[in-house]
Amino acid sequence: MSRLGLKPIVIPENVKVAINGSEVMVEGPKGSLALSVRPEIGVEVVEGSVKTFIKQETKKTSGYWGLTRSLIANMVTGVIDGYEKRLELVGVGYRAKQDSPDSITITAGFSHPVEFKIPEGVKVTVVDNQHITVSGIDKHLVGLTASRIRKIRKPEPYKGKGIRYEGEVVRRKPGKAGKAVG
Repeated sequence: MSRLGLKPIVIPENVKVAINGSEVMVEGPKGSLALSVRPEIGVEVVEGSVKTFIKQETKKTSGYWGLTRSLIANMVTGVIDGYEKRLELVGVGYRAKQDSPDSITITAGFSHPVEFKIPEGVKVTVVDNQHITVSGIDKHLVGLTASRIRKIRKPEPYKGKGIRYEGEVVRRKPGKAGKAVG
């Protein structure tokens, strides 16, 4: 039994939720999102809230039930407020530049600048040379885009240089044993 799946999702007044077979559509002031629901899980709109329930019992149904409820709740939050991830570039000469609305160029210690194509549905802005903001209504797509930008140059443990999430703490290691002692 999923405790999370039992909770109803309250629908705000400026959000519309439509269910078409196994497809859930959520439309709000910032846009619209769709989710294809697994056949074991049922979704219904009852008195201004969305409820999920189990149609067919299997071993993994309880997990799918809670997951489906969380995904729909994230969709409702996304079309109202949206999601945002912030990244910072740490290192001498590390910087980002917005070339066009659909691409950014990152200089991160390689012999060449890295061009990153921004996927559709996500807005990426370079605040200053060292800070990047990834925003959108789809929580999964925002997180995936931020992780792909971070993957260009992950923070390294010796000097802490690289692309990291804002506020992320990078565990630092001491250098060579002789250098640390002497």
